[in-house]
This record gives sequence, structure tokens and C-alpha cells, in this order.
Amino acid sequence: MRREVAEEVGLTCAHVQYFASQPWPFPSSLMIGCHAEAVSDDVVIDKSEIEDARWFDRAELKSMLLRQHPQELSTPPPIAIAHHIIRDFVEHGSKVLIR
Repeated sequence: MRREVAEEVGLTCAHVQYFASQPWPFPSSLMIGCHAEAVSDDVVIDKSEIEDARWFDRAELKSMLLRQHPQELSTPPPIAIAHHIIRDFVEHGSKVLIR
């Protein structure tokens, strides 16, 4: 997880907490979802790895979950592990890192 985040957005992560896993549509693959604390907030996107990245606060994420974001941004659907990771953070904040 730390390597992927560093490659895709140039962030160093600390306090990684496993959340859940989900089968991934590639043969014999598994998506692992974690919460983590970033050491800095300087996102540097590697366009060969990811199209875009930015920070969202809990209030903005909540509006996205409720489909009420002013720019019509939304979260992935409940079938995706990302939806559950986001919902967990919205509901519990930084407590997701101390379980």
C-alpha cells in the first residue's frame, strides 16, 4: 500500500490500518483496502500511474456519499470497496486508524 501510494501520488504514508479486501477482476487478484495517514499533503501525480488525485475533507466526502456534492462529484457505488473505505472515514474520522 505504501509503495502504491508513493508511486501514484508521491505521498509517504504512516499509521496504515487494514480495512477489508475484495476480489479484483484480474485473474487471481485481490484488492486490499486500507486507511492511512499521509506524512505530508503535497500530492504529485504520476500521470502514467493515475489520471488525477486530490484531497477531500469529511464534509465533502459526506456530500458525495449522499449525492449532494455541489460539483456533482460522487463516490463509487456500494459494490466497491472504495465506497466502504470512504463511508468508514466519514463516519469515524481519524478513529479509523486506532482500531
